[in-house]
Amino acid sequence: MGNSGSGKSTMAIALRQKYELAHLDLDTLAWEVENPTVRRKLENSLKDLFEFIKTHENWVIEGCYSSLLKEAIRHCTKLIFLNPGIDICVQNCLARSWEPHKYPSPEAQNKNLTMLLDWVKEYETRDDEFSLKSHRQLFEDFVGEKIEYLSNERKLN
Repeated sequence: MGNSGSGKSTMAIALRQKYELAHLDLDTLAWEVENPTVRRKLENSLKDLFEFIKTHENWVIEGCYSSLLKEAIRHCTKLIFLNPGIDICVQNCLARSWEPHKYPSPEAQNKNLTMLLDWVKEYETRDDEFSLKSHRQLFEDFVGEKIEYLSNERKLN
């Protein structure tokens, strides 16, 4: 878990490849497929989340949605919190390649970049399910194995 641009997808893909894990990006559950600017009903997202967990013995789930993470965390054996700071998240967003599961084209993704960067910069001051405050609470409450990364330097174990 972490802010947008913290490296969640990059790390999840690396973990998936190294350990042959099923991979779920919570973005695919959180938004309406036909209208990716509209949030799905939480109960529908949770239904799909629980189905994924039930269907896969070994998995990596990544996202910033505390309402979904809170439920996924109950089933995980290790929690990784990517918290490299705002400046690194902004740099990562600027270097991000096209995300076809979120945007129909690179141009559509780039049209959203200014809004995304403004949103990323509010991570430490927001008071919502996407905030540092919310992620910090999930991390502190987790009783299993957990690690927080404060930079882009990470070990995959």
